[in-house]
Amino acid sequence: MKLSVAALNSFYGPAHILFDVALEVGTGEVVALLGRNGAGKSTTFRSIVGLVPQRRGTITFEDRDISRLPTHAIVRGGLGYVPEERRIFTDLTVDENLEVGRQPRRDGAPLWTREKLFALFPNLAEMRNRPGGRMSGGEQQMLTIARTLMGNPSLVLLDEPSEGLSPKIVEQMAHAILTMKKEGLSILVSEQNLHFARLISDRTYIIERGRICYSGTMAELESRPDIRDAHLAV
Repeated sequence: MKLSVAALNSFYGPAHILFDVALEVGTGEVVALLGRNGAGKSTTFRSIVGLVPQRRGTITFEDRDISRLPTHAIVRGGLGYVPEERRIFTDLTVDENLEVGRQPRRDGAPLWTREKLFALFPNLAEMRNRPGGRMSGGEQQMLTIARTLMGNPSLVLLDEPSEGLSPKIVEQMAHAILTMKKEGLSILVSEQNLHFARLISDRTYIIERGRICYSGTMAELESRPDIRDAHLAV
């Protein structure tokens, strides 16, 4: 198992946010964490990468307990994180942003070069000398993912990758994620957009009020409109 989270409890100050969250991501698998706004998706991701200190639970990445490691050590160990906020360097060009993310090649992880990333995101190839601040939201999202891939991770957490994007860019994003999967990358993606999750995911978990309330394949979820309506309908 590439990533395993067990009995994860996280807090913001005295506020208990995650309650015994458990999930797994297999090698080369795309898993979706679905839930409404405020359900706990981003807190789960931030807890996995050490940005929110959990008080109880275990996080295992590639058979190594990372529960108490600092964020920089987790990322250097091959776990990539693309936050919901598009945190690019707005004064740096596309090429310069990619260079910031560069890390050495890792055993057992796909190798990403500029050429492969420009093939994955052709929009970026056309603006490699453009400052990040002069790009659209969708282009910035592509750049954020590409910069993370320059670290040659074996697993990536994508937090709300389709949020605020046009239908055309959403389609391109889905194609890119499936290509990343074909390269052997494991992916955990958080989403509110069920249609987008259908396009990319093998399995899904649903989180509500900080608790996992459903797990199964996308096909199984499709056969349970009662579950979709109860936990995902607006």
